[in-house]
Order: sequence, then C-alpha cells, then structure tokens
Amino acid sequence: MATYKQSSPYKATSMNPSGEHLGFYQIRTIPAQSDDATYTIEPQYHQRPDLLAYDMYDNPNLWWVFCQRNLDTMEDPIYDFKSGATIYVPKGGPLKSMLGV
Repeated sequence: MATYKQSSPYKATSMNPSGEHLGFYQIRTIPAQSDDATYTIEPQYHQRPDLLAYDMYDNPNLWWVFCQRNLDTMEDPIYDFKSGATIYVPKGGPLKSMLGV
C-alpha cells in the first residue's frame, strides 16, 4: 500500500480497498487567507513552480500549492506558470502548519 508524504498533492487521496491503486483524486484545497501575498512570476521561475516553492518554502515538493491556490487563473500547474503572471501565494508558516510539513 502506498503512503504519501504530507507535502504530496496525493496525500488526501485514498487507496482502493485491495490497496492496488489510488482511488479518485481528492484535491487538497489551499484556502484563501487574508494575508496571502500577490506575486508576479519572475522569468527564472517560468514553468518551474518547483524552483519557486524551494525558494519560498524550502521544499520543492510544494510546487502544486500555487496551482491549487490559484484555480481560478491556472488550469495546468506547469504550462500556466508563466513569467509575468500574477498569482496569490500563501505564507510559508501557516501553509506548512495546515499541510503538516
């Protein structure tokens, strides 16, 4: 049976009863907080949310957080992560606490 890290976007998704494969994907929501910052994606992060996650949260595995927090403007977590786009970014402390990382 697979076990996913707290930083994984699949952590909330359950296994089927036999433990052979994942069930239906359960989205880990990143709710809007009043202290979320807006951030304009810089050229060095173009289509590289993992690099921004590393620089902001010291954890490249949190790349998926940016798409989950910006579902209204991003469909694809990689190709929609374009330089010049403005996104909402959760603060590191509350985010890590919420995810348990």
